[in-house]
Amino acid sequence: MTMIFVNLPTSDLDRSKEFYTALGCEINPLFTDENAASVVWSENVHFMVLTREYFATFTTKTVVDPRDSAQVLIALTRDSREHVDETLAAGLAAGGSEPREPQDYGFMYSRSLEDLDGNILEFLYMEPGAAEAGPEAYLADVE
Repeated sequence: MTMIFVNLPTSDLDRSKEFYTALGCEINPLFTDENAASVVWSENVHFMVLTREYFATFTTKTVVDPRDSAQVLIALTRDSREHVDETLAAGLAAGGSEPREPQDYGFMYSRSLEDLDGNILEFLYMEPGAAEAGPEAYLADVE
């Protein structure tokens, strides 16, 4: 089984924990201290939200400020279009921002959310038929 651990820098660890729990995540106390918090999305997907200083100990590269530079876009699926909208509503209520308009491609619906540090999360729903056959084949069958 493959697990995914995404490491994100934060300028305020407590504020980040509150933000991610507002999105429905849990904080795993076994891997959380004054430097980092383990944010559990699912059994196989976790974020490690790290203070900027602690994050810097894992690399010799400059740690970018996600408010000014994009280093990665993290896309997570939701169970439906409504679930995408519900997730964004929770994130916006918790202080996040939506940096662009929703994207609706017919076979896929997505919305972007910036967390409180400017890290970009994309939440999307893809029609199961499009995931199986590819977007062109799915859209050809729908039309």
